[in-house]
Amino acid sequence: MKLKRQKGLTLVELVVAISIGMIVLGSIYSMVLTGLRSSSSLEMKVTAGQDVRAALELMAMEIRMASYNPTFVSGLWKDATGAVSSHQNYRGIQSATQNSILVEMDIQGNSDVEDSNEIIAYSLDTINKYITRRTGTAGIAQPFLGADPAQVDQERTVRVINSDLNIPIFTYFDGNGAAIPYTGLPGSIPKIRRIQIVLVVETDDLDINTHQRKRIIYSTSIIPRNHASFS
Repeated sequence: MKLKRQKGLTLVELVVAISIGMIVLGSIYSMVLTGLRSSSSLEMKVTAGQDVRAALELMAMEIRMASYNPTFVSGLWKDATGAVSSHQNYRGIQSATQNSILVEMDIQGNSDVEDSNEIIAYSLDTINKYITRRTGTAGIAQPFLGADPAQVDQERTVRVINSDLNIPIFTYFDGNGAAIPYTGLPGSIPKIRRIQIVLVVETDDLDINTHQRKRIIYSTSIIPRNHASFS
């Protein structure tokens, strides 16, 4: 009885099969890597966006309450040192520049602004590219949007770059809708009827696809009604 001879793969066929397999695996790896990069890029932008939106909402809420004085007491407002302000006509906006603001409000309605979160100052650190928030007149300014790069234990997701692009964080408008010149401040503080906040940030980490930081711009407009009502 004759044994049937079995036919195997030739060396050429084996090389071709291996080559095709490597091409397929390479394509799969490339697609997975692209997906991971896109996912990482999207996650980085989403995280940054969440931080900016949360910061903007809190700033808007607090600045909107500027000059709240439910008891209509006189001599309520303090200057930056905590002394009774010599500019009571500035009411609850005791300082206003393009990149900083100091607002006050009598939230507790007890005829003073000594309680927690009744005096709030926001300021842009143009060198380190982050916004600080300080409460009270003796409080220490703390990182609010973006972290202090000197603090290695703080995660830094965004850098505030308004100053790099010459875009002010705060723009002030009078009752006619005209922008109040910064050169007219602080003298024109009583005329403020609307405040626009613009936050321009970029991700601290570089995008792994473009090797550049992603830029995000958020803005909102606030009407500090209590400030206007005391005119």
